[in-house]
Amino acid sequence: MNYRTFPKNKELRVSEVGFGVWSVATKWWGVTEEKLSLSLLHHAFDVGINFYDTADIYGNGYGEEVLAKAFPKSRDKRIYATKFGYDIYSNAGERKGHSEMPQKFSAKDVRFSCEQSLKRLSTDYIDIYQLHNPRMDFINNDEVLETLEKLVEEGKIRSYAMALGPDIGWLDEGLDSMNHSPLALQIIYNLLEQEPSKSLFDKAAETETGLISRVPHASGIMDGSFTKDKVYSKDDHRSHRKQKWMQEGLEARDDFEFLYKDNERTIGQAAILFPLSVPNICTVLPNFTSHDEIDEYSGVSELSPLSSEEISKIENLWVEKHSASLNQPFSNTKTKPTPS
Repeated sequence: MNYRTFPKNKELRVSEVGFGVWSVATKWWGVTEEKLSLSLLHHAFDVGINFYDTADIYGNGYGEEVLAKAFPKSRDKRIYATKFGYDIYSNAGERKGHSEMPQKFSAKDVRFSCEQSLKRLSTDYIDIYQLHNPRMDFINNDEVLETLEKLVEEGKIRSYAMALGPDIGWLDEGLDSMNHSPLALQIIYNLLEQEPSKSLFDKAAETETGLISRVPHASGIMDGSFTKDKVYSKDDHRSHRKQKWMQEGLEARDDFEFLYKDNERTIGQAAILFPLSVPNICTVLPNFTSHDEIDEYSGVSELSPLSSEEISKIENLWVEKHSASLNQPFSNTKTKPTPS
């Protein structure tokens, strides 16, 4: 496994392929048995994955508890990133549907959420504490930022970051976030969804902001699991995708065959190598549901990176063809204000 560091903190050395814990902590992706969840977490660590990204809202706390169950010892061997902001405490019980819960970011709420996450993770500190899908009113909120700085001073968190979302978009939110010196931004970036994250890269380099990239396989298109006849069930998170966009994605996938046909890479590995070609991207978070996927995706560290010629060809295809065919509405604070 190859490892990268965050520009603002060289001590945070993370595997270039990380583990997005939500795939084993919610019922939205396919892993519902705890035995399998624990086995996948263990196997990932055995192959060199040391970065685990979770959130308090995943399974209403279970996404943190499952890490404590999987790894009761050797905390210093892993980097934990978790998220906060959704009010899971006033909205207990099994979550229905994929709509957002209300958000709370007062100093009191941030501190309380941090303490609860520390307990569930069974740890004294959180490596990266992320605002979960914050809108402008909290990104530029002095109370939030001052509270995070105090938590760093107290040693309860090592750093803070912003996870942009919940869906594609959030360009201005990302640009504003980097004005506040976060360790990192978590973004959506893949071969089929290159904007608006591509527009963040220059400022990320200027401000030394590390990037955490999720959804590298574009909801199954770029790992080969989605076909023209496949329809995701309503309880699968991928069902939020427009079917027309998914079909356009399949056509685009054919144009990217040169990345994985007749060479050492699988389609899923090529998809991960693409975000890893960006210098400020420190780790990529595929969704793991099997041991074979862990072996395949972590195996990118044994492969050659994308060549400059391949990257240039991808860029030309995007500009000349796919940026238009794969265009989709971007969300932002105006279209999706803070849920309350």
